[in-house]
Amino acid sequence: MALAGVKVIELAGLAPAPFCGMILADFGAKVIRVDRTKVATSLDTQARGKRSVAVNLKTAEGVALLRRLCVKSDVVLEPYRKGVMEKLGLGPNELLTENPRLIYARLTGYGQNGCYATAAGHDINYLAMSGLLSRLGRSGEKPYAPLNLIADFAGGGLTCALGIVLALLERTKSGKGQIIDASMVEGAAFTGSFVWKSRSIGLWSRPRGENLLDTGAPFYDTYRTLDGKYVAVGAIEPEFYSQLLKGLEFDAGELPPQMSFSDWPELKRLFTERFASKTQADWLKVFDGTDACVTPVLSFDEVSSHPHNRERGSFIKDSSGEEFPRPAPVLSRTPAEPCLASSPAVGEHTVDVLLDYGYTSGEIDRMLAAGIVQCDAVKAKL
Repeated sequence: MALAGVKVIELAGLAPAPFCGMILADFGAKVIRVDRTKVATSLDTQARGKRSVAVNLKTAEGVALLRRLCVKSDVVLEPYRKGVMEKLGLGPNELLTENPRLIYARLTGYGQNGCYATAAGHDINYLAMSGLLSRLGRSGEKPYAPLNLIADFAGGGLTCALGIVLALLERTKSGKGQIIDASMVEGAAFTGSFVWKSRSIGLWSRPRGENLLDTGAPFYDTYRTLDGKYVAVGAIEPEFYSQLLKGLEFDAGELPPQMSFSDWPELKRLFTERFASKTQADWLKVFDGTDACVTPVLSFDEVSSHPHNRERGSFIKDSSGEEFPRPAPVLSRTPAEPCLASSPAVGEHTVDVLLDYGYTSGEIDRMLAAGIVQCDAVKAKL
């Protein structure tokens, strides 16, 4: 796999950092999640392919152990607020002194400097600070945050993974590691570069929810069908729009021009009524095989059975039968091979990991007895 041989220490966190670690693990990296001791269960739902070691960082020996793991690895993935690792003496400057090849990725909401650097926040806050939230929502309604996908996962975990891969690539030339400052505010804003750069061509000149791509246009929206399901319509180009009208059995000559903004509400009303007259399956019979850009809005229970997704194997199941998306993108020679085993329990691999990093069995037994580390390997297999 593409990242085979890369050792990653992921300090346990929520949402974006686990996603970043999962991406690296899916593509072959050996990812070790460092959990706290005396934690019953992990909230990491993106732990496939990882191993877990539980360390008591309230002890000097636990901190020393983590230092050893970090400096003997390629990547440290750290999701804490600014200053937490420095208080432990494990900041990037300290660790890079010991291992100049180390890549130290700091994934936070607001970044490592600025007046909000130490402030708490979540996806919706970072999205708001990026400027993108102001553009999301329907006409006449308040801004709408679409789940926690844009800042946490696109601007956070995925962007951080890109930074790590870029730093690994650069290290092959310079032999040196570096510090990655991954801010979810900036990552979200960068993800929205198209919105920023396309303002000059008038794509976003109207109020929120009244533009071409934000549900203002009747030919770029979702519509409820007779059976209570939905279809998505994205017929922007004139040739696609004409096929949409043909499938809906509208005479283009009797309708206002496609780009007549003032007529969009009336066109949307007509489209709403027409789509509500047939079931989703009926509309798919009409539009499948055309370029009208009409697709079903699939539920999680439906995606893997859709012919296109099924033919590509876009969704797979783990050992417990739980379905999940296949890692993307698909590489021709070194594709991802996601682990199908169950997620690791807290401390499940503590002994194995410490042995891999040079600790003796006697040293490990002593640390277990002293509460420096915790191993729940037996419980995890029950």
